[in-house]
Amino acid sequence: MRSAALLLVLWCGAASAEPLHSAIERGRYLAAAGDCAACHTADGGKPYAGGRPVPTPFGVIYSTNITPDKETGIGRWTEEQFYRAMHEGIRADGKHLYPAFPYPWYTKLSRQDVDAIQAFLQALPPVKQGNKPTELPWPLSVREVMSGWNSLYFKKGEYKADPQQSAEWNRGAYLVEGLGHCGACHTPKNIAGGLKTKQNLEGGYGENWYATSLTNDVRDGLGQWTLDDIVRYLRSGVNAKAAATGPMAEVIEHSTQHLSDADLRAIGVYLRSVPGRNQTANAESDKDRLARGQALYVDQCAGCHMEDGSGQRNTFPPLAGNAVVQSREPGTMLHMIIDGARVVATAHDPTGLAMPGFGWKLTDQDIADLATYLRSAWGNRAAAVSVSQVKDTRERVAKASSQGSAAAGK
Repeated sequence: MRSAALLLVLWCGAASAEPLHSAIERGRYLAAAGDCAACHTADGGKPYAGGRPVPTPFGVIYSTNITPDKETGIGRWTEEQFYRAMHEGIRADGKHLYPAFPYPWYTKLSRQDVDAIQAFLQALPPVKQGNKPTELPWPLSVREVMSGWNSLYFKKGEYKADPQQSAEWNRGAYLVEGLGHCGACHTPKNIAGGLKTKQNLEGGYGENWYATSLTNDVRDGLGQWTLDDIVRYLRSGVNAKAAATGPMAEVIEHSTQHLSDADLRAIGVYLRSVPGRNQTANAESDKDRLARGQALYVDQCAGCHMEDGSGQRNTFPPLAGNAVVQSREPGTMLHMIIDGARVVATAHDPTGLAMPGFGWKLTDQDIADLATYLRSAWGNRAAAVSVSQVKDTRERVAKASSQGSAAAGK
């Protein structure tokens, strides 16, 4: 009976030391777990009123107003209409949503959780703000084309617990593969934007950043992280091995720092079970190139990350053994070298330190050499970085900057 009671607590979404006394409060917690505010709030805008640009490889999609305004929001939506949007990706007017709204993950949510999220959203102050049209080329601008995409890449259905796994593991799977929609960024996609499901959580691109592997791979993923490392990172944004920047910083700011310790541990338990490929790439052997990279590192980076790459505990992350440095795709590391990064400031770690960008003073060849050295030093083992990879990342950085500026000017 005790184990059954534990399963019920975990499964219903309470999973907190203090019970959630109403559907609205449960919905508030679940909306945080789903990171709803991050996407549905524009910079400087009112909460949940939409208008935030979501960059995709096909164009920009703007998030919608999900406040209870009856004209521009979802104030007239019924429970059935809201559930259909979450479960099938169909709006109240019968038109298809784009998977920038993560219905391929939200479909796994229980009806009880969906109803609670709607109850919370309906309790928000209504904001009258019209939705912006998408900036997609034809025929993608015609929403009916999504029916074909759905038939190929979307499988609807609520999450079904694996009876061979613990209640904690199942709760973690529900949060990662459903409500948290981690695979939206951390799983690679094909040319049509469909998930490469056989490479689940092995790393992918999202919002012009490379989201690194969440598998148990010892170099490319979380294989060297303890359960406590994962919980601390999701709670505070920093641990002894990493610091959250870019889109992940927003996830922690708006979502995971607000989750219970039980849910954070459940996420960690599940992620530690996701298998990685453990493929060790060849390290660079060009001694002249490594020497150039090492000189750049000593001159530009060692002051914070130390000459031996050990970093400064819980302040500047170590680069030795770092999963981001050894990632299959070097995009995240290159993005930070070029444009800098700011560590998320949370209630548990309010410091929010920043790293300056070096793209203004280092050439593409300099950055490629520096990154290659980092991926070969101190026992790290990953493939060399090419000048073309640096150029591609510069383009992504510039694209993200221009999209942000254009959105702010509208």
